[in-house]
Amino acid sequence: MRAARRPAIGRRTAVLAGFGAALAGSAATGQPAFPNQPVRLVLPQGPGSGGDTVARILADPVSRELGQPLVLESRPGANGLIAINALKQARADGHTLLLSGVSQLSFNPHLYANLAYDPVRDFTYVAPVTDTPFVLVASRQSGMASVRDFVAQARARPGEVTYATAGIGNSTHLAAEMIADRAGLRLSHVPYSGSGQALTSVVAGQTDAMVSVLGIALPQIAAGAVVPLAVVGERRIAQLPGVPTQREAGLDAPVMPGWFAVLGPAGMPGAAVDVLNAAFRRALEDASVRRRLEESHLEPLAGTAADIRGRMEADSAVWGDFIRKRGLRVE
Repeated sequence: MRAARRPAIGRRTAVLAGFGAALAGSAATGQPAFPNQPVRLVLPQGPGSGGDTVARILADPVSRELGQPLVLESRPGANGLIAINALKQARADGHTLLLSGVSQLSFNPHLYANLAYDPVRDFTYVAPVTDTPFVLVASRQSGMASVRDFVAQARARPGEVTYATAGIGNSTHLAAEMIADRAGLRLSHVPYSGSGQALTSVVAGQTDAMVSVLGIALPQIAAGAVVPLAVVGERRIAQLPGVPTQREAGLDAPVMPGWFAVLGPAGMPGAAVDVLNAAFRRALEDASVRRRLEESHLEPLAGTAADIRGRMEADSAVWGDFIRKRGLRVE
């Protein structure tokens, strides 16, 4: 039988208990315990985005864990730079955080010649929060029903099979480029200004295929408007049990990561990182949070600050090498 849900105060006590020594040290020096005011979470994407969805699901449970409100502040624009600058200018006391995606941390440093931040030097890594798979889909008009069909058509008509993306340097672009590279294919890239427009072009048969975030593609898959060819992830997904992973389908390529993580300014106190990390991890254990993430086609990704720092560095190495190899740049 499932244990009764503990009250919020009890959970917060459990979270903070492991950090008693650090907090006692703060008290001994006359510093107030952390957090002592609302915590601001800056979002580099606008309302309705993946990051906004993640933040809204986690805001209330994290607030309960911390005993302070987690206040969401949307600062979209300039491919995340506006939000990142807001974080860099904040005090490094743990009361201002950023919800960042893999693109800002592992891809952008290799895509932009003069990036105004360093993902290693300018941030304190706090916690991983979610991941999401991608899916390779094809238009009904393309006649593709499998990865084998996709590869066969691309090899028979080099440079003629088209793929849509949400823009140059976007995850949807890099994932398709990686598949084409590893399969030895020459495809024609058709960039759009967002994932919705790109997927609409596939539905209409204006482009042949696309690598899409699962949550965006799934309604069109369910409606029969596009054909799912492969899950661009490490394992099959419950929503599409009959669709193979890209490796099962014969595409031996690194999968596209789709994680979000919480960061702070460089130089945050370790005690604050520990408290925040524990609050996010406890929130991700909440059954209602996990249900809402699943409904949004997101996977909880609980872990330590070191875990997400290591994930960022590993993805940066793999995709940075690939970006340089392909000569990809965003101006």
